[in-house]
Parts: sequence; C-alpha cells; structure tokens
Amino acid sequence: MIGWMRHTPRWSVISVCVIAAVLLFVGASAHAADLLSHGLHPYAWAPSRLNLYWSSLALFDTLAAVFLIRGERLGIDLACAIMATDLAANWYAVYGIQHSSFAAQPGLQRLTVFAALVLGTAPFVRRHLAQ
Repeated sequence: MIGWMRHTPRWSVISVCVIAAVLLFVGASAHAADLLSHGLHPYAWAPSRLNLYWSSLALFDTLAAVFLIRGERLGIDLACAIMATDLAANWYAVYGIQHSSFAAQPGLQRLTVFAALVLGTAPFVRRHLAQ
C-alpha cells in the first residue's frame, strides 16, 4: 500500500462512508419502489436480465449501506462491485438499447459521479474499515 494512503484522516473516511451509505439507501429505495409498483420487470424496454439485476439492487444496495454504516470492509467491497456493474448496465442500456447519449441522461450522469466517488475513494477508505 502506498504510504500516504495509510494517513487518510478518519473524518474523511467517515464522511465518505456516510455519503455512500445515504446514496446507496436512496438507490435501494428507488429500486424497491420500482419493484413494488411494477414487479420484477419495471422497465418494459429493457431485457429481463437487466430488469432482474436492477430489481436485485433493492437488496444489495441496502446490504452495502448497512455494512458501510457498521464500518465493515465488506460494505466498500460490495459498493464497488455494485457501482461497477450498475454503471456498466446503465451505460449499456443508454447506448446499446436506447441509443441515447450521456448528455441526455441526467440519471446516468449522477450515477457516474457516484461511481467515481466510491471507486476513487475505496482504496483510502478500505484500509480503515474492520474486516
């Protein structure tokens, strides 16, 4: 590990964990609302595998947020996996299915910024979390 990563201030680790947990809970709420109102296939335009993946995020986003709040490494690890796969799924949906653009999709823009936050800070945060 790079030496300066060990010296990440505790307040910044806590801040990142809280922000990520809150945003994961927001995502989980959105996915849960879609799941409750439309079932396992909330997006008629999307293939079943994407619908099932997005529906599963109601559970996985919640788990990642809870682990982050508890200060467990599994939280940041799960958040990284979620962000990488969710970002890939959404980019595929926007470009491959909807034939849209990044500029026309504010949801994808917000998701990209959140993914950058989680993936960019994970090496600094992970070291300070309990196994």
